[in-house]
Amino acid sequence: MAVRKRENPQAQADRMRAEVPSTIARSADKAVRTWKKTHDSAVRTYGEGQRAHRAAFAALKHTHEKVGDHWEPKARPGPSDTQAARKPPDSLAGGETAEGVDAHASLAHLRAIARELGIPGRSKMSKSELVGAVQKANRRETARARGSGR
Repeated sequence: MAVRKRENPQAQADRMRAEVPSTIARSADKAVRTWKKTHDSAVRTYGEGQRAHRAAFAALKHTHEKVGDHWEPKARPGPSDTQAARKPPDSLAGGETAEGVDAHASLAHLRAIARELGIPGRSKMSKSELVGAVQKANRRETARARGSGR
């Protein structure tokens, strides 16, 4: 009887990096594996396309948050915004998202992320203003990492 050898999780993530969006490829191995495995499962269920990508990002946003041009693990797993907390069919109707920013995080955590991203005036911002500022900084960092320079 042949014994099947399990692939090292790091080697598995390295192999998957070429098949995931660039922001995820720049992220930790766990983020890469989460997105890729969910996407592959969703492709088998829904077919290739937007719905499979939405499912993969929904799973990723449950455990990770977008910080700059990559994804980092959240302190506590759970929905990142009100859109992510909705269940189908309501969630399929669309709506505003926090673009990967953990809108349910504490004000102190959002300020720490804003500090890391170099957002000025963060100490005077409300929670919703911080979420918006982090979203904007994330878009800017992602564009810079992709080389568009916008």
